[in-house]
Amino acid sequence: MSRTLYCQYLKKEAEGLDYQLYPGELGERIFNNISKEAWAEWQKKQTMLINEKRLNMMDTEARTYLEKEMEAFLFEGKDVEIEGYKPPES
Repeated sequence: MSRTLYCQYLKKEAEGLDYQLYPGELGERIFNNISKEAWAEWQKKQTMLINEKRLNMMDTEARTYLEKEMEAFLFEGKDVEIEGYKPPES
């Protein structure tokens, strides 16, 4: 059964995540306020960031950096800046 929520990223009603994908308070906030669609967008950006910056996910600093970027992207409407990446022209 899917659940609908008001997605803070998309600024509209959308299908919510099936379960909490991220730990802690931030994970709870994402689960309650971010849609599947928005999470998928973040996943693409996250992959690009990890590759671009060659982040080692075993490194605490890298995880902290990624978490800050995730929060800014999902909740503050800030796009992730990836050097050398040009979004496709629509």
